[in-house]
Amino acid sequence: MATRERAALASVVFAVLFAQVLVYPGATDLVEAYGAAAPETASRWFLAAEFGAFVAFAGVWGAASDRAGRRTPFIAAGAAAGSLGYAVLAVAPLGLGGALALRVAQGAATIGAFSLAMTMLMDLSADHGADMGAAGIAIGLGTALGAPIGGQLTELAPRAPLVVGSVALAVAAAVTVRLPDNAPTTTQSRLSAAVLAVRDTPAVLVPYAFGFIDRFTAGFFALVGTLYFQSRFGLDAGATGLTLALFFAPFALLQYPFGRLSDRIGRTIPIAAGSALYGVAVAGVGVAPGLRVAQAGMVTVGVLGALMAPATMALVTDIAPDTERGVHMAGFNIAGSLGFLAGIVGGGWIADRRGFQDAFAIAGGAELVLAAVALPALLALRDRRSE
Repeated sequence: MATRERAALASVVFAVLFAQVLVYPGATDLVEAYGAAAPETASRWFLAAEFGAFVAFAGVWGAASDRAGRRTPFIAAGAAAGSLGYAVLAVAPLGLGGALALRVAQGAATIGAFSLAMTMLMDLSADHGADMGAAGIAIGLGTALGAPIGGQLTELAPRAPLVVGSVALAVAAAVTVRLPDNAPTTTQSRLSAAVLAVRDTPAVLVPYAFGFIDRFTAGFFALVGTLYFQSRFGLDAGATGLTLALFFAPFALLQYPFGRLSDRIGRTIPIAAGSALYGVAVAGVGVAPGLRVAQAGMVTVGVLGALMAPATMALVTDIAPDTERGVHMAGFNIAGSLGFLAGIVGGGWIADRRGFQDAFAIAGGAELVLAAVALPALLALRDRRSE
């Protein structure tokens, strides 16, 4: 039963990420269809609008779910509303301002399905690495398939990725309705529980910090990586999607085995070593002398990302009390969404002013600095758990 539920919940996570990433390779074409005068800048804000909503509403969904002691109806509602948002974006005669406003509403709904599906995975069993590995595979597969498929769909029509994203979320909503609800009973009843939970369990700030910087690099690749491969190597939307998939494919396929590995050897080595090497690999993509070398670097980044991502999510599960998992996973997703937002907006700003090489160096260097600064806290968590 746990295996079936794990697969169903992972499919919801997959649908959210798949729908999200479908628009990345053709984001500039999409905002042109909404009448954007400066497509590159507008594409940055179109991607950022969704993540701004993620930050604002993840805690709302988590606190509401913990208060109700239910997950399933909230996940289904979030997926269904997100599907509707994508559908309206696809067919309504919107200008850029209307599209951005609707993108915020769509993001506010979608984060509920995403964050609470991951929370239900936290609730499933004591094998936290395996559960978060399943979430990681879903995240990786969604992004791995979304990038190349979105690129090909964009070549058919700029809004075609939105139609497919709407269908994916509608299917996710239908799958979720049939799931049993195994949320623990809780006494938390306020949105402020999210803040109080962090105050009472400050150790979660360690995986939150890694979640922030890891998603920073993901947001960086979503926008800056797309522009980098298109401007430096002359790739079209389809080829760009396939190149991004070189990162996302190993990132997806290796998450479950690496998650199980972290159950056996602990979280410290995968997180610390993975983050340090990941930072070097990210910086290396920006100085690659040719397309093939840059693409090989993307594969390396994907492998290292798969090593650290499930361990980081599992660390949240290790630390969070059973009755506060909704707000703690919401906190992790808020940190990640802030990172993604910073990667899109900040990474794009740096690339505009300093060039791609400096932008990749700063993104990779940030990961290295965090790995060094956070190592004592990771070791302290390991020692405390051993005791």
